[in-house]
Amino acid sequence: MNSNKDKSRKPDKKNLGANRRRDGYHYEEVAARYYQGLGYEIVARNYQAGHREIDLIVQNSEALIFVEVKGGRVEFMGHPSHRVDERKQKLLIKAAQEYLSKHDVDGLDLSFDVLTVTLDRAGEKIERYENVIQAE
Repeated sequence: MNSNKDKSRKPDKKNLGANRRRDGYHYEEVAARYYQGLGYEIVARNYQAGHREIDLIVQNSEALIFVEVKGGRVEFMGHPSHRVDERKQKLLIKAAQEYLSKHDVDGLDLSFDVLTVTLDRAGEKIERYENVIQAE
């Protein structure tokens, strides 16, 4: 077997990271348009709280929602919602607490959503899991 051919099949880590960032940006754009279509205002994108991040923060007259966006092809990695494990949930809660300590949100309901964008032969499918993360 030709060793040059084997090397060409090896994934390029630099391109893989760039592709993930591009895909993540796309999923976040889909999510932002989804929430805007529901009448929410985008308050923040990629809110940084130390090493923690909230993908989207959206608001309407009644609620402020912290949104974790996940996407991908189900057949390759399983359903994206499964990647929001307990550790990730704790990081999101901590980031939200920091956001709340710096911003006045009196009178608004608070919740955490997970929004997934899955890809298959039929196209993109958006699923919203409302208020699925419970802060202690």
